[in-house]
Amino acid sequence: MDQQALTQRFSEVVQPHLADALALARWLTGSPVDAEDVVQEACLKALTGLSGFRGGNARAWVLTVVRHSAYTWMRRHRPKALLMVGDAATLDALAGLAADKAPTGGDADLIRKADTLRVQAAVAGLPLAYREVVVLRDINDLTYKEIAEMLSIPIGTVMSRLSRARQTLALVLSRDAP
Repeated sequence: MDQQALTQRFSEVVQPHLADALALARWLTGSPVDAEDVVQEACLKALTGLSGFRGGNARAWVLTVVRHSAYTWMRRHRPKALLMVGDAATLDALAGLAADKAPTGGDADLIRKADTLRVQAAVAGLPLAYREVVVLRDINDLTYKEIAEMLSIPIGTVMSRLSRARQTLALVLSRDAP
């Protein structure tokens, strides 16, 4: 692929999704400055890997590149302790705690009514495995299938993580309600 064709393809496939890429990187890294570094690295990876993109959902492809770039960046620039989110048993225990104390029926309504800053803080406080699926589904509007492919996990796992994340958010938001 010559330089002009590569530039055109980058403009069509990657550039329309840069705002979503930056938002995902911000959620994953927790820092606007770090997110910019991650997106820059992701753009370089996307540019070099663009010939491998065979069509389909460009947005999901770009977000996958950003996700991988974010984890690579965090492994290089952050202590391991910051990346640990616990094993499956720990996450299940957290979800069980949330299920025991979560308000019934109005979880979605409670989350919608909470102000933006409280929701952002609550999402940022989720374990990374939960935060990822919430951001990809509820903020980036990816399908369960796209998320499963992106994270290399079964669709059922995506659904259960999303359910547990939403329960945890409802618990946190109801506890912090004014």
